[in-house]
Amino acid sequence: MTARILIVDDIFPNVKLLEAKLSGEYFDVITALSGPDGIQKAETMSPDLILLDVMMPGMDGFEVCQHLKNNPATSHIPIVMVTALTDATDRVRGLEAGADDFLSKPVNDVALMARVRSLVRLKMTVDEWRIRENTASQFGFMHNKGTIQSEPSERARVLVIEDKAFESEKFVETLKRDDDIVTPVRSGEQGIVLAQQEDFDIITVSLNLTNEDGLRLCSHLRSNERTRSVPILVIGEETDMKRIALGLEIGAHDYILRPIDRNELLARVRTQIRRKRYQDRLRTNYEMSLSMALTDSLTGLYNRRYLMVHLEKLLKKNTEVKKAMCVLMLDIDHFKKINDTHGHAVGDEVLKIFSDRVIQRLRSFDLVVRIGGEEFVVVLPDINMDMAIQVAERLRKGICNEPFKVGTPSAPIDLNVSVSIGGVMIDIAQGNITVDQVLKLSDDELYKAKETGRNRTYFAGLGQVSVSDKPVSMEETIKKMI
Repeated sequence: MTARILIVDDIFPNVKLLEAKLSGEYFDVITALSGPDGIQKAETMSPDLILLDVMMPGMDGFEVCQHLKNNPATSHIPIVMVTALTDATDRVRGLEAGADDFLSKPVNDVALMARVRSLVRLKMTVDEWRIRENTASQFGFMHNKGTIQSEPSERARVLVIEDKAFESEKFVETLKRDDDIVTPVRSGEQGIVLAQQEDFDIITVSLNLTNEDGLRLCSHLRSNERTRSVPILVIGEETDMKRIALGLEIGAHDYILRPIDRNELLARVRTQIRRKRYQDRLRTNYEMSLSMALTDSLTGLYNRRYLMVHLEKLLKKNTEVKKAMCVLMLDIDHFKKINDTHGHAVGDEVLKIFSDRVIQRLRSFDLVVRIGGEEFVVVLPDINMDMAIQVAERLRKGICNEPFKVGTPSAPIDLNVSVSIGGVMIDIAQGNITVDQVLKLSDDELYKAKETGRNRTYFAGLGQVSVSDKPVSMEETIKKMI
């Protein structure tokens, strides 16, 4: 794994020592000798992680950390504070300022490298969601302007896997300060079962379980689909540092050493909760943006943007598997009159009912798209001409044979609605036909259905059809189409 690491320290020999260690592990290292210089390089050089000294003149590490974490452009960059300070109060102050870890000098090389790799992996995951969300924002959809520090950390669901009752009680009492819902279990087996049944915001795992391997438990939680993205906080002794480093390699997010300082525990849990909720929000925003980009908000159907991409793939696939497909263009007859007479609210109801009736009369893998206004497209993969005509006529009759019940309970309206349909069969004999050509062919047939009286179905090469019509051969139809 390669990454860009920014070292911020006012003592040059310290900088060179860390630079040598990280360069030896093939990290790309950049350096800064003051707080303001570190901020400037963090904002312009996009590091994947920052190693930040605390004791610097002018602007100390706590101030630098706070500045970077309050800036949306840099708040997602992990920060490890490195200092000679060993007091738990200083560690907590650093974590509360937004630091992801707090390492004491002289730095333990095993702990340093494990922490760097772990945090870089976490940042890469967040970066992927940030990129996706930024892409969605280019299309005019929502964009996350918050920071990790602005995320709430209270009322989290915490699973504590610890076989020592007095340690579990310490977790429960400490996390009550944030109104967290803490569920302690006495074995890894119980924890795994519970994690499959409920959703947790963080899981703490003791590496000192009497009869179980805490690292194996971490590995299981990380590889399981339901718990893969849940932060894991491992608990160990000072002598467990190599195992803790391995735990970070396996996928644990953070660690804390015994004897546990309650304030540090609370600060570390808060950090992981905020990071998870930030990432969850990025994912949710992206999924909502994607849904908004590809679906019609009124009917829930896919929109034209989705159709253009999906139909192109279907055309390519059908050529490869040598199967025919059908594309139908549907247009609700006299829809403008419905809006003008009864209002747009009733018009919207008609569109929803229309969409439901179409979906109910198709196979689960057929595609229904609203391409705009009262126009819809239906794509029928793997279908022959006779069946396509039957489906088209079933759709037409399903629309016009039963009134649309709209309006309010106090003022119900029964509307007679009909639809005109234009269809085109696509076969491998046509060669490379494009999406635009397919839509043009079906639209031409729809126009004929409209011009000849509406509430009827036209197919390319056949003219008006009904279920009793006997179509010409597919080969003759294709020749007329091209």
